[in-house]
Formats: sequence, structure tokens, C-alpha cells
Amino acid sequence: MRKVIACLGSLGFVSGKIYFSETFSSGWEKRWTASKWKEGEGSQGTFELNTGKFFKDATEDAGIQTTADARFYGLSAEFPTFSNEGKELYIQYQAKYEKDPECGGGYVKLGPKMEDPTKFGDPTVYNIMFGPDKCGYTKRTHVIFQYKGKNVLKKTDVEYKNDDEFVSHLYRLVVKPDNTVRVEIDDEKVYEGSLKEDWELLAPKQIPDSSDEKPKDWVEDSMMDDPNDKVPDDWVTEKRMIDPTATKPSDWDDDEDGEWEAPTKDNPDYKGEWIQKRISNPSYKGFWEARKVDNPEYVDDDMVYKYDEFGFIGFDLWQVKAGSIFDNIIICDSKEEADKFADKWKTLSAHEKEAKEAEKANEKAEEKKKEDEDDDDDDDDKADAKTEDI
Repeated sequence: MRKVIACLGSLGFVSGKIYFSETFSSGWEKRWTASKWKEGEGSQGTFELNTGKFFKDATEDAGIQTTADARFYGLSAEFPTFSNEGKELYIQYQAKYEKDPECGGGYVKLGPKMEDPTKFGDPTVYNIMFGPDKCGYTKRTHVIFQYKGKNVLKKTDVEYKNDDEFVSHLYRLVVKPDNTVRVEIDDEKVYEGSLKEDWELLAPKQIPDSSDEKPKDWVEDSMMDDPNDKVPDDWVTEKRMIDPTATKPSDWDDDEDGEWEAPTKDNPDYKGEWIQKRISNPSYKGFWEARKVDNPEYVDDDMVYKYDEFGFIGFDLWQVKAGSIFDNIIICDSKEEADKFADKWKTLSAHEKEAKEAEKANEKAEEKKKEDEDDDDDDDDKADAKTEDI
């Protein structure tokens, strides 16, 4: 009996399902299709394999990099279609900015299989869009879900966390069957919450009653002028006054010079604009809102997380400044499988940070050396000048 239980236990252990993975090893160009969506406009960019400035292994650490500034980039890969119904979905990849894109994205899109991948672009229907996006001071990590034909952004932004250049960042999105979502950046949770609550996928349960009207005596002003506060009798609001000491010049001719007017000067009694004191309004009732009623258009959906078909992943980007590198993509239903790819990032990221710090230290050392040499040259010049004087 014990042997049977042991066998059943071993059969019960099943490794996670990997739907797609890519490390951009040899032959990656055959696995990915370049978009020609913007080719006719002359603004279609191309990806090339590159490691970036800092890397540990020239082959292992190479990913695809955007190459030219002010270009659209489109690249997609297909895989056997699947549905995430009843399973956790892990979407994970690395992104590294070799320079600040200024205005541009670094996100991925996943959706149903396309008829023509060469037309992949902004109009292409997708299920999920996930990853960093920046334009000027606006920075966030996009988490967009398509629901009933509408692309829905999260109500509040998810942290960006991709400001430092030359260092790879790990982006992980987990979509769960309980309609919750978790976002991790660099192996740290930056968001976890409900699809129903934090995205406007469903119509609101309740809406304002259109027949409810604000009472005529409703007061929304919390403050009011103090009726007992009066302008003091000696309060002077005239900034300028006629100079009482001024006299009409003896040679002034009204016919030729016009009617004489005394000049003005600053009024020494001027106190500025008088402002009535404000007090709390005893009639204040607060901000009026119409009462809520049940929304007849509300329909609950306990499977908002589910998509019947995933068939492609792609990069559909605009970048003002190119140089972004993407690598180590995995789509799976297992944390363990995603963690294996995360280990690649941990090794590379640690090396990149060390190399970046070493470069900074070398630059400081070189600056110090140059300063010392300049100081020595100044001392030599002073010594030469002193000798000439003697």
C-alpha cells in the first residue's frame, strides 16, 4: 500500500508549462518576424543583437536592441495557442536602457495569433500590454488588459523603476484565476490587487440617480465672509494721492499747455486692498452627490482574467532615443520556471552594477590624476616665473 501511495505522489508532481521562451540565441531571426507597418513612411526601425556596454558573457547576455533614434519598432514571435483559464499566467522579460529613451516604450504585447505578423503595430488587437513607458516627466509601468474589445489601463500608475542606464531590469506580471494581478520589478513586488477593483473592466455596480436633484437650499461653500467684519473708517485704499504741495508753474499757459493738473505721489496712508475676514459657514452641508442606484448595465464576471487564446508576443514601440535591449523572455504557468529565468537576470544585473561602479571609480581616479597634473603644471609655471624675476 505504501508503494502505491509513493507512486501516486511521484505522478502528482508535474513541472510547470512553458508556453514560450526566448534567450535570443543563434537563429533568433527565424523565430521572430519584423513588422513592416511603418516601412512605407520611412520610420520603421530594426532590431540588432547586442550585449550593451556591460556584460558577463558575449553570447549568453546578448539581446535585441533598438538601433536608430525616432523610429517605430515592431517585432513579434508566434507560439502554439493556449488559454490561461484556470491557471496562473507568468509574463517575464528583461529590459535595459543603454540611454534614456526620453519618450518611448519598453513593453511587450501578448495576443491571439495574427493573420499577418508583418502588419503588427498599434492597430493590432492584443490581450495584455505590460512593461515600462516614458515620455518626459510621465513615467510608469503599463499594465493594460483588453476586455470586450476595449484596452483598459490601470486606474493608478504602477512604478517605473527603469531610470538607471546600462543595468538590466526584470519585469514580471502574474495574472491569477482569482482575478488578481501581481507586478514585480527586479524581484520586488510593486503592485498586487484586484482586476475588478483596480481596472474599469466591468460597468460600475451603482450609478448616480438621474432623477435626484440638489435641493435649492443646499450650501456647498464651507467658508463665508464674516458679516460683522467691516472696513475700518480710516482704511485707505488709494495707493496714489495728489501732491498738496504742488503748485501751478507761473509760466503755465492753459491755452497752449492745457488745463494744469497737480502731480500725484505715493500715499503714505495707503494700507492696501481690504479683505473681509472669512469664517466657517454655519449652513455648509458638504459636497452634494446624487444618491446611488443599481446600474442595470452591470454584469458581474468572475473570469475577467481569462483569455481564450494567446498566440503571439511582440514589441510594438516608438522611441525618440534608441538603445534599449530586451532579453530572456518567458511565458509560463509556473513560478519555478519563471525563477529559473530570473536567475539569469540576477547574475547579469550584479555584474552590470559592479562594472558600472568600477567605471565610475576609474573616472574619478582619472579626474583626480588630471587635477594633480594641472596643479603640478601650475607649480612649475610659478617656479619658472620666479626664476625669471631673479
